[in-house]
Amino acid sequence: MFTGLIQGIGTFTPVATDRWAIKWKEPVPDSLSVLELGDSIAVDGVCLTVDTIVTGGFVAVASPETLNMTTLGNRPEAATYVNLEPSLRVGGKLGGHFVTGHVDGVGCLQEIQETSSAWEIWFASVPSLKESWQKQIAPYIVRKGSIAVNGISLTVAESDIAGNCFKVAVIPHTFAETNLRYLKIGTWVNLEADILGKYVENFLTHHQSQEEVITLEFLAEHGY
Repeated sequence: MFTGLIQGIGTFTPVATDRWAIKWKEPVPDSLSVLELGDSIAVDGVCLTVDTIVTGGFVAVASPETLNMTTLGNRPEAATYVNLEPSLRVGGKLGGHFVTGHVDGVGCLQEIQETSSAWEIWFASVPSLKESWQKQIAPYIVRKGSIAVNGISLTVAESDIAGNCFKVAVIPHTFAETNLRYLKIGTWVNLEADILGKYVENFLTHHQSQEEVITLEFLAEHGY
């Protein structure tokens, strides 16, 4: 489990079709320098396991599912920098929202504008993956809701009715401390919808399939 608060940036170098070397970009936060073999770490929002410790970083391996659903296997070009966040420790601060590191699909940077107090960024579906976007992400994109973009916990400022694209407002600190500042128009990004919305949908769908109606009385009976 992660929070979407990026702890550092690293360089990303493929060493095999399913294996990458991630090296720290200075300065290295304490939370990253103490990683051990087998630890979980979010790399651009993708939960990976530390397979090998190397000087200045680590090597991680991705499964076929991860390659199919994320930019690790679908990016048109290699990314120079990736966002890094170690898994949440017991007693740690939860400053963003619950992020699992299980990416739902891929989007791309559509537009970016600098304002007096923030960066306004639009993300849209990748055309070749539009069906996947529509099925797995769009229903959970709601105004003022949470979404993880390359592992960064962000708030949806606007979205179109169909959920094909959405806008986030990024404060200067987040823009400066993540790889958002390196993205170009058309760059692919990993997207993970808020897990709470998924559980709510599953709960409602399960009971509706049994022809049960969700009423105030039903919610009260079940402790809501």
